[in-house]
Amino acid sequence: MSQQVKIIGRGTWLDRVASEVVERDRSLGRDLSLIRVESGLGASGLPHIGSVGDAIRSYGVKMALEGLGYKSELIAFSDDLDGFRKVPAGFPDWLNDYIAHPVTRVPDPFDCHKSFGEHVGSLLRASLDQLGIEYTFLSGAEVYKKGLLNEQIKIILENAEVVGNKIKELTGQEKYQSVFPYTPICQNCGRLYTTKVTSYDAARAVVHYKCGTAQIRDKLIQGCGFEGERSITEGEGKLAWKSEFAARWVALDIRFEAYGKDIADSVKVNDWICENVLKHPPPYHAAYEMFQDKAGRKIAKSVGNVLAPQEWLTYASPASLRLLMFKRIVGARNISVDDVPTYMDELDELEASYFSRERDPNAMKDARLRGLYEYSMLTQVPPGPDVHVPYRQVAELALMAPEGAVEEFVTKRLIANGAVKEASQGLATRIGWAARWALDADLRVDRTSEKGPVVQVAAQDWDEKTVASLRAFSEALPRAETPDEIQGAAFGAIRSSGAEPGKFFSAIYQILLGTERGPRLGPYITDAGREVVARKITGALDAKQLGMKKE
Repeated sequence: MSQQVKIIGRGTWLDRVASEVVERDRSLGRDLSLIRVESGLGASGLPHIGSVGDAIRSYGVKMALEGLGYKSELIAFSDDLDGFRKVPAGFPDWLNDYIAHPVTRVPDPFDCHKSFGEHVGSLLRASLDQLGIEYTFLSGAEVYKKGLLNEQIKIILENAEVVGNKIKELTGQEKYQSVFPYTPICQNCGRLYTTKVTSYDAARAVVHYKCGTAQIRDKLIQGCGFEGERSITEGEGKLAWKSEFAARWVALDIRFEAYGKDIADSVKVNDWICENVLKHPPPYHAAYEMFQDKAGRKIAKSVGNVLAPQEWLTYASPASLRLLMFKRIVGARNISVDDVPTYMDELDELEASYFSRERDPNAMKDARLRGLYEYSMLTQVPPGPDVHVPYRQVAELALMAPEGAVEEFVTKRLIANGAVKEASQGLATRIGWAARWALDADLRVDRTSEKGPVVQVAAQDWDEKTVASLRAFSEALPRAETPDEIQGAAFGAIRSSGAEPGKFFSAIYQILLGTERGPRLGPYITDAGREVVARKITGALDAKQLGMKKE
């Protein structure tokens, strides 16, 4: 007799994390009337898909906690008292004069916000709003000014020697054995990182500092040489990262925070400070790998390969971006706008499965896929499925459309080849996304030239008979002039090579649309162009052959 599988919540990793947060807090005897999760919002550079992902994942845990019956809140903490480190591409060079100043005291070059920090932070918050992420926003600058971290700052500075020694032990960094983990804003020049605290007067809650020099990226920033005092309660300074997280966690009673593995050392130190210096349990964590570009480089502002969330949302639904974040948390992933069709089609597959009567015999997998769809829809499931047409098919048709009549042209072609029954708002929206994606990705080619396929696919693991059938079909296509003749050429290629029909059609749709299934082949190829499709097939087979030679 098989053992019944216990499914937690909706069966996803979000539910597992939420359950572990609850069990841990229960074992610690903590109040469970409100479980706060946190995400840090960077305010020193342009938002990218990685920075918004932190907040989306934390919101997913919030939804899972609510699904388990607990009240939860996402705190979006803006690091807007951080120093300005680099002028982003496309911003005026005069901003270099403000390097090392707090980002909330750097002018907004576009004059639409009070500061550079507020401008950049508004872009990230706008992305979260567009994605339907609900949060309570806290400005780091205001949190310090209101004194919400004062008690934690005092305790950390009183134990600065212990903290510095532990940082050295855990990370090898010796800096904080001679420097206090607190940086005041120079009251003379307004810089942040150039100041070094030389002593702390606990009775007066005052630091003594000198404004010297700071190495920021590849630049040595010269301070003004001023020497003076600052009260830690006036909001004119901040804790170093290797202690600030801990102060926030305690002051705001944070129970969960995800983090990228690039700051694992900082989290390790803050956990220790939280538990051993501030005498408060640190939050439960989930670590995730950083997104990479197609060259395997981490997506980062400093590398210049940033993929902005607004860019993704120009081409695809908010649910597809949420799916990207909720799908899994372990393992690194290469990501670019080229992946938009993959996640749009995967969301369609999840939705079709969700509303079908069929269930996966594996109860755990069935629950996980249903749960993944529900979380991608923010648990607000529509009454029925939307229109499902392979994204690349719509993109290809959009490239053929006459200027100014894209929606009408694509809709008529999709109805004619049986992909949809009628026009709808959902279809119109998808056409708009796919058309922008196709044009912006420079997919338009001269279809009478030898430039190759419109969409190149990676080599696939097809067997010899499938490869032979694809080759025969590509050779027969120029002679097949009607949809019925194209369909006949496909079955003729299958028969002559002895291939399995299912494998042949699966391979064809992988080449043409990047999916396992697609519309009726004859009408689709008529629309796409027989020569174009033949070049696509040949290109895919050549890629496979090249891959085999390399092996």
